[in-house]
Amino acid sequence: MLLRFDPAIRQADILSRRYAERDGSALLRAVLTEAYPGRTALVSSFGAEAAVLLQLVAEIDPSTPVIFLDTGRHFPETLRYVETLGERLALTDIRRTAPSARDAAEHDADGGLWRRDPDACCHLRKVLPLERALAGFKAWITGRKRFHGGPRGGLPLIEAANGRIKINPLARWSEADIRDAFARLDLPPHPLTALGYRSIGCATCTRAVTRDDDVRAGRWAGSGKIECGIHIGADGTVRRAG
Repeated sequence: MLLRFDPAIRQADILSRRYAERDGSALLRAVLTEAYPGRTALVSSFGAEAAVLLQLVAEIDPSTPVIFLDTGRHFPETLRYVETLGERLALTDIRRTAPSARDAAEHDADGGLWRRDPDACCHLRKVLPLERALAGFKAWITGRKRFHGGPRGGLPLIEAANGRIKINPLARWSEADIRDAFARLDLPPHPLTALGYRSIGCATCTRAVTRDDDVRAGRWAGSGKIECGIHIGADGTVRRAG
């Protein structure tokens, strides 16, 4: 069987060599103004660390499309945080993307899919809506970092996935770097961080953790699941622990 070559893989390699010495704002500026002007979106969870990346993008171009996956399962605090940061950073193109009503009715009519099959729930509420939202974009920006551990430990700054370029400008940043940036930029924290939430997703599948826990330990706790499906392995499967 012949495998179809993804040209985005070659492009990611070219960009990785071209921008090898850049990260953070320098990499963002290169992508937003040189490589893919007008064709790049930022995908943000508006979670515990999100304000830093949103601020860096806003400093370069506040009209950059920001995609927020409104799963219908978020904490009320997260939904308010979207409004808070949008106003604070003067972001002019926040796009709330929700699962289609038809898909939800067909696959999660009782609202309990997250209990029965968390992978299927994430596919319904995150993966499918994101693919629709990214139509027409050549590249997208993520907030993943190597210190998150697991499969993110070797995260590249630039990669290819599903025919698009993925930019991870904060991949090299440490937890201390993020904390320092919040202080330096005087950014408002997500309200739940004060309650022990170090990584924040859907309310149904996120819990508070201690400082001794891994930063993402509160996501899908006890299930072995560590990724929602937006960021998948090379074999196309959702990442699991172990």
